[in-house]
Amino acid sequence: MVIDLGGTHLRAALVSSEGTILRRLQKETPHNERQPETLLRLMESVAEGHSVRQASIGVPGVVDYDAEQLIAAPNLPRSWIEFLTGSWLASRSGIPVAMANDADLAAVGEANFGAGRGHRDVVYVTISTGVGAGIVLDRRLMRGRYSGGEVGHSIVDRSKVLHGEDGTVEGQGSGSAIRRMADATGLGVHGSELANRVRAGESEAVEIWNGAIDAAAFGVVNLCWMVTPQMIVVGGGVGMNSDIVLPLIDQRVRDHGPSIGPIQVVSAQLGDDAALAGGAAWWRAIGRD
Repeated sequence: MVIDLGGTHLRAALVSSEGTILRRLQKETPHNERQPETLLRLMESVAEGHSVRQASIGVPGVVDYDAEQLIAAPNLPRSWIEFLTGSWLASRSGIPVAMANDADLAAVGEANFGAGRGHRDVVYVTISTGVGAGIVLDRRLMRGRYSGGEVGHSIVDRSKVLHGEDGTVEGQGSGSAIRRMADATGLGVHGSELANRVRAGESEAVEIWNGAIDAAAFGVVNLCWMVTPQMIVVGGGVGMNSDIVLPLIDQRVRDHGPSIGPIQVVSAQLGDDAALAGGAAWWRAIGRD
């Protein structure tokens, strides 16, 4: 069983050992609940009539992998934090539960069942509202005690940071950054409409878009120097515009990344289901299966 716990929706799925989603359910995240009772009911509902060995819970925040608990998650109900632990959820559900950072879980999904299938060392980068990453090396998730891979918070513009501005990859190269820059210039369009204007070659849209993707691309380059992967898999709402994202990232990796190459830069294949599929290989990826 896999749960993808987001600030807007809770998704639950039964997944085969090959990463195939056999059954899924979804509910809105109830921010007025003191405890995550809706999560428990969703786990019970999706498992009804099936024998479930274990569960993986993907959460949008920092996870203490030693203690199997969520440390911080700004988009989830604050009161849930103390209950989102492997031990509490296992005691209520009756099955072993592993906690997972959602980008790590999606990385395991893409590495095992998506674009990275058949490759040993894969980095998954999601460019969406924010920028996140998960790293799979030798088919195992790279992790310490706490979930890492937070490329979005790495610095790409030192001068901005020293002047109190946001010079991080996320601050310069995320969907939020693109929206902010589009509003500041008076362009007045966002999302798919902005992307289509980029495709049409509208100069102002191209300048905003390419500047942001360039910042994200240098974050990817930094990751390449740290872990020298065989493949970079790019996903997320912004990242899935592969025709106007991948060539920019690929060029920066070729020009400024390690010469082990080439490092492949490809589009994610599993979309929103990457984290759900990742549950099928999660316990193996963290050395517990």
